[in-house]
Amino acid sequence: MSVEDRPASPPLTERQEARRRRILSASAQLAGRGGFDAVQMREVAEAAGVALGTLYRYFPSKIHLLVATMQDQLQHMHTTLRKRPPAGDDPAERVAETLMRAFRALQREPQLADAMVRALTFADRSVSPEVDTVSRLTTAIILDAMGAEHPTPEQLSAVRVIEHTWHSALITWLSGRASIAQVKIDIETVCRLIDLTAPGDAGTGASAGAAPVPVRGRGRG
Repeated sequence: MSVEDRPASPPLTERQEARRRRILSASAQLAGRGGFDAVQMREVAEAAGVALGTLYRYFPSKIHLLVATMQDQLQHMHTTLRKRPPAGDDPAERVAETLMRAFRALQREPQLADAMVRALTFADRSVSPEVDTVSRLTTAIILDAMGAEHPTPEQLSAVRVIEHTWHSALITWLSGRASIAQVKIDIETVCRLIDLTAPGDAGTGASAGAAPVPVRGRGRG
């Protein structure tokens, strides 16, 4: 059965959701202390107080677990950013500030950040739904900062490039090949694409009457 044909999972009960949260918390704690290699399924199960078989029913592999952990971290980050949105009138500045705040949150736990990024890098097609959720959350965080409820195709393209740059900047920083100052410059530079794709700007499809599309209409990139 392919990933596309896999039936949707039924909603979790309150007890199941509490168990899932314990598992994700245990995964984050182990990764935070020892990085990718420290996250062993047996140790996660013991720390979460669940049977090993139960853990595998929730997360078929360590990669699934760590990508879900990143999803959980992004959801928490998104909630925090909505409570304390970035200041400023310029969308590009707000997005750059938002991504740097997210980067600094990951910077506080570099071992956890490295484990989650490595999982994303190693993810194969079986993890596509979880990776897509991480991408959608990142997109939502950027669009919230932009204030774009109905982004144009050009704006969504710019958002994808910004996501790629942010992810690449995180990898280069984690590997010691880029400083925080360089990451900030790269993020601020790529966020200028937002100004170039603003509706009504010359040379964009939006000014030629391109219809805005909702976020949910974005296909897998």
